[in-house]
This record gives sequence, C-alpha cells and structure tokens, in this order.
Amino acid sequence: MRVLIFALSFLLPLPVAAQDFTTSAGVKPILELIRPQWIAIRPYNGQDLLYMTTLLTYRCGIEQIRFSYNGGDLQVWEGEPCYWDEASPMALKIETHLPYAVAPLDSLQSVTINLLFDDGTTMEHSYLRKDVQIN
Repeated sequence: MRVLIFALSFLLPLPVAAQDFTTSAGVKPILELIRPQWIAIRPYNGQDLLYMTTLLTYRCGIEQIRFSYNGGDLQVWEGEPCYWDEASPMALKIETHLPYAVAPLDSLQSVTINLLFDDGTTMEHSYLRKDVQIN
C-alpha cells in the first residue's frame, strides 16, 4: 500500500512556487497589470502630494523610479531602500523616506513615470491629474 501511495504522489500536481517579487521578472507582469494605479495625486494642506506607494511596494524589483511633472525632465526618485537582510525586504517602514513627493498646490497637471529594471528594460506611463487625483 505504501508503495502505491508513494507512486501516486508523483502524479499529483506540484504546488506553485511563490513568485519572487524582488526581481524585475517577478514585478514586471504585475506592474503591467496595475499601470493605472501606479500613482495618486492628493491636494493636501496647500500643496500637491504625489504618492508613489504602489510602486514602492515593488521597488526591490525596480532598478530606478524616474518621474516628471507636466512634461519636464525626468527626476530620480530617492525612495526607501529594500531591506535585503530582513524577512520582508519590500516592507515600507516610512521612517526616513516618505512615500510621496511634494509640489505646489494644483501644479501637477500631468505626471510621467519611467521605470528602469535590472534587465535594462523600461516601462513608462503618463497620467493626467483628473485620472489619478484623490481627495
């Protein structure tokens, strides 16, 4: 009986391995699906806040996050590092880096996000304020 159970165990499907969300191969398919949710703009306390929270949760698989306002030059986002030596390297501690950039109130009419991955590829998306503004 044990031999039969052992033999049958090879016919069962193997469990799917967890996706590695700390590499470009792991995060690119997800980021492609959630492009409309990469950022949000929130008018708050007399200024515009450009939230990068969604992107930052996948930052370990992104080499560089670059952004521009209103068709300007791309800037590099200096965000929170990955915590490679911890159980959850992608966790946001928000102790030294905030998950948003600050701009004058109503100044962010369009935002372009350009992601550079460790395999040399890029992914880019542009947003109009009206499509990503939260209140």
